[in-house]
Amino acid sequence: MTGFGDDPFVTAVKPLVDAMGGRLMPPDQAGTDDVVLSWEGEDVVAVRLPQLADSLDHILLALERKQGRPLAELDRKAKQEVVRILEARGAFSVRHGVETVAAALGVSRFTVYNYLNRST
Repeated sequence: MTGFGDDPFVTAVKPLVDAMGGRLMPPDQAGTDDVVLSWEGEDVVAVRLPQLADSLDHILLALERKQGRPLAELDRKAKQEVVRILEARGAFSVRHGVETVAAALGVSRFTVYNYLNRST
């Protein structure tokens, strides 16, 4: 049998778990809130999902990497697009989501609300 990290199923799901900001672990180390993934009747890997607030930070960092520079340095149109992406991903359902996004974009909460109203 292959080691935990060498399993092809683990290799296949790793990019998805990384994109969500989750963590992979052996199934025997899973806690009650973790999701155990099975393949062909065998528990292969456990996924520890991030807390919602951590997910927002992870999404913001991913968007920053995609843009190639800090979000606060983007022009207005690019910031509006970031807000649209974040809205589609549920970022504003997280407590203090608007404040967190405003700080990352280097704008006021009022500006984020204006961007949200503009996208509807």
